[in-house]
Amino acid sequence: MEELYIKKVIEGDDQGYRYFIRRYKDMAFSIAVSVVKDEFLAEEVCQEAFMKAFEKMHAFKGQSKFSTWFYRIIVNIAFRRLDKEKKWKNEPLVAVENTIDEQSVDALESDERKYYINEALKLMSSNESLALRLFYLEELSLKEVKDVTGWSSSKVKVVIHRARKSFYSHLNALLKNESRLII
Repeated sequence: MEELYIKKVIEGDDQGYRYFIRRYKDMAFSIAVSVVKDEFLAEEVCQEAFMKAFEKMHAFKGQSKFSTWFYRIIVNIAFRRLDKEKKWKNEPLVAVENTIDEQSVDALESDERKYYINEALKLMSSNESLALRLFYLEELSLKEVKDVTGWSSSKVKVVIHRARKSFYSHLNALLKNESRLII
């Protein structure tokens, strides 16, 4: 179906691009937030990415999925914006201590889970947050994550491994803080 809309857009049908906006707007925003850590900047990144994808649609060769090509545009723009805003920071990895067990996470209601997952992802480095969102939330393969990020296969594996540890550490800290507020 995407091939049909790509052809329409290339032929000058501006309305055909609505399909891509509706289909990818949520994940585009999620990826952008993963990198820039700011919702307002993420909106700007998404707007710029959608505009660039529209302008460059003729350059899409179909050698990968459209989503991979588009996510790569988002990632590039987000990291450029991050550099431009001088918000790049490399956080040291925190050792995982007293990690929460699965039963604690399962006990949370769905909305609470989403809230804490997003809060933990916001606290993580951009690379780690991006890798987890692409691999677990978007369910991209390791190769697709490699294609989107431009990292080597080994770097993707290392970042995802470290990101899981960092995620659980941040999530554990958030849940401990929450329990202190309740008591």
